[in-house]
Amino acid sequence: MRRALLSLGLLALVGAGAAWALTAPDPLPSDALDGIMGDAIRGATLFSAAGCASCHVAPDSEQTEAPVLAGGQRFLTQFGTFVAPNISPSPQGVGDWTDYDLVNAMARGVSPEGEHYYPAFPWNAYNKASLQDLTDIAAYIRTLPPSEVESQPHEVPFPFNIRRSLGGWKLLFESRDWVLTGDLTDQQERGRYLVESLAHCGECHTPRNALGGLRTGSWLAGARDPAGDGFNPNITPAGLQWSEGEIIAMLQSGFTPEYDVVGGEMAEVVTNTSRLPPEDQAAIAAYLKAVPPVESDAPEPGTGDSPAEE
Repeated sequence: MRRALLSLGLLALVGAGAAWALTAPDPLPSDALDGIMGDAIRGATLFSAAGCASCHVAPDSEQTEAPVLAGGQRFLTQFGTFVAPNISPSPQGVGDWTDYDLVNAMARGVSPEGEHYYPAFPWNAYNKASLQDLTDIAAYIRTLPPSEVESQPHEVPFPFNIRRSLGGWKLLFESRDWVLTGDLTDQQERGRYLVESLAHCGECHTPRNALGGLRTGSWLAGARDPAGDGFNPNITPAGLQWSEGEIIAMLQSGFTPEYDVVGGEMAEVVTNTSRLPPEDQAAIAAYLKAVPPVESDAPEPGTGDSPAEE
């Protein structure tokens, strides 16, 4: 009996050690940014594509040409409430972070302290972006007004508040590969880069499983809002039957072919996409028309749960 208990204890220790090793953060190599210099001018456009201000300006604040990224917006999910942190260039935000710290957070979901970030921060999309683009975003953030507001803690109950367990989530669901593959034009590849990475459209428009992982087999086929209030619509060709020109017009102005105007969270998205160069808007439209059509239970645009009514 004593030997059996000792064997079980050793197995438990080995298992715990293996689990600890497997769930460890996987940061960028320390020399990953060697030779890369941030360009704040390029970063301004990339910042808009990534939609950073949509989450990180204070509640009820408007996006401006120089947004104050004080944080404080609350995002309700089935796993708890996540609160956007201050990412302005102040000591309370990211003012003391290096470029490596910022890019490592975006590309690998790892904090300067070596802890996992929750996937409410869309690092699982940003991880497909080039290190140059992420460094340019970091350079632009440093040009914005600082805020002295302290970041608020997330309100996440046990067991989801165990940060180390996010390493297991990453093992299951992190992906650094493209969803849409095959023979794409240069324009479609640019659209893929924007939609699947910087603009992280799949984070809202793709359904998730019980653990919050994206069901990429139903890519962009519509999903219930994380707060459980309505649907984000199907934007594959099965649900979004607009022409490329109509998609571009919506990205530029917020007006839909039905003479409606987008509202809610989608209005924030349009604030960002309207700042993109026309060729990027066209690339997004070309990509969305190239995505395989997928039927879903989410209402189609124009039937009561469209982008205009998100």
